[in-house]
Amino acid sequence: MKKEEKAEASFELISQGEVPKGRDGKHKQIVTRLLRDIERLKAGNALKVPIEALPDSKENIRAALNRATRLRGIAVATSSDADHMYIWKTEPSQ
Repeated sequence: MKKEEKAEASFELISQGEVPKGRDGKHKQIVTRLLRDIERLKAGNALKVPIEALPDSKENIRAALNRATRLRGIAVATSSDADHMYIWKTEPSQ
């Protein structure tokens, strides 16, 4: 029986301490700005965000915002028309 040959790793090896701990998605900047404004919203008010100011489609920004608000326990709703996306706080569902 032949000794097994030790194969080299297919990918670069690094120490665990060098592994990045956070994930900065491509929508982080706009979502961070939206979250900051959402936190300041008073009951009965909504953000009116020009779609042309968004770095990606309103659907992709809405999905990224939904993930971020769920992680933070913030209940929001969204709507949109041809020119704007609207965002407001809602009561958390139970």
